[in-house]
Amino acid sequence: QVQLVESGGGLVQAGGSLRLSCAASGRTFSRYAMGWFRQAPGKEREFVGTISRSGGITYYGDSVRGRFTISRDNANNMVYLQMNSLKPEDTAIYYCAAGVVGNSLSSDYNYWGQGTQVTVSS
Repeated sequence: QVQLVESGGGLVQAGGSLRLSCAASGRTFSRYAMGWFRQAPGKEREFVGTISRSGGITYYGDSVRGRFTISRDNANNMVYLQMNSLKPEDTAIYYCAAGVVGNSLSSDYNYWGQGTQVTVSS
């Protein structure tokens, strides 16, 4: 079992930055790839990015590539999402997730956090 808790969301102006954190419980954190997803009102959940178990490989969705960066700290059971050059269309609830396989499919992730709201004003 892995429990995930996101934090760091808030209100930011377009062009600004935010860093989201995801704290994981349990001793098996390093066995999981970690993903970030987001969901805006009235829209389907969207893949943001994923990081491998060791942190050596990352992959991002087209809409955030080059602006967002995922990192992880296995010693402290943390994963981060650094978001730069934020746009109003980045407004959504952001979720972190843990899965055996790190890819863009939400169905491949076994554990989810409760989400944190990010709002980008124009």
